[in-house]
Amino acid sequence: MPVRKGAPALLSAATLCAALLFTGCAPAAPPAPAPSTPKPPAAAPAPTAGDARPDRAPGTPARAPGIPGLGPDTLARIPDGTSQAFVVSGATVDSSTATAVLYERNAAGRWTEAAGPWPAHNGLAGWTADHDAGDLRTPIGVFRLGDAGGRLPDPGARLPYDQDEEFAISGTGFSGESLEGSFDHVIAIDYNRVPGRTPLDKERPLGAEKGGGVWVHVDHGGPTQACIALERGPLRDLLVALDPAREPVVVMGPAPDLAR
Repeated sequence: MPVRKGAPALLSAATLCAALLFTGCAPAAPPAPAPSTPKPPAAAPAPTAGDARPDRAPGTPARAPGIPGLGPDTLARIPDGTSQAFVVSGATVDSSTATAVLYERNAAGRWTEAAGPWPAHNGLAGWTADHDAGDLRTPIGVFRLGDAGGRLPDPGARLPYDQDEEFAISGTGFSGESLEGSFDHVIAIDYNRVPGRTPLDKERPLGAEKGGGVWVHVDHGGPTQACIALERGPLRDLLVALDPAREPVVVMGPAPDLAR
């Protein structure tokens, strides 16, 4: 039985096939439209499964703006308690390569670059704000990072880590590259999944048609179908750096969308 550090033991899925890499995830809920006539302030809508936004109206400025490339609407989706933001930005909506940077917020409320920039891969067809399983695009949004795992032993993560041989994978990617070792270390992106469980867990709150199993994992040298992929060294660095007490999130999408 795998031992999962920092969380109760959980049963993982019976098998993990290469198709887990090539799955989609549910998108973050879009901001609510502004009313056409003045109305009394209404309560912000409840977060959807996997949505990391706080309980405040979209468009409200974050308490500590200042992450390069992020506009007011994107900043507003970063929870007030978050002080680690892993930003993954592609050049265009159709790009399958991206740049990843870890930012941290200090006690004075100032965001600074903590690690990176690192090259990354995302979905073969780019990005989408309305992902469906199999569309070859990575969902756009702000999502929590709370669980990790992999085939290899824990490299020193503070997130709960599930070492399991079911993370082993074989086969080839879109360019014919080997997928072996891609899941040696992974970080689960909390969307269309149940937080607090091993990344191997297959429950999909929004339904299987919206995808699932979207992770940050080891780059195999080509685009993914929905995941974010980092080179082995940077991924280990990220995994060690993320601190659950800092409520880390991933902010991901094409630069024009993140700038809004």
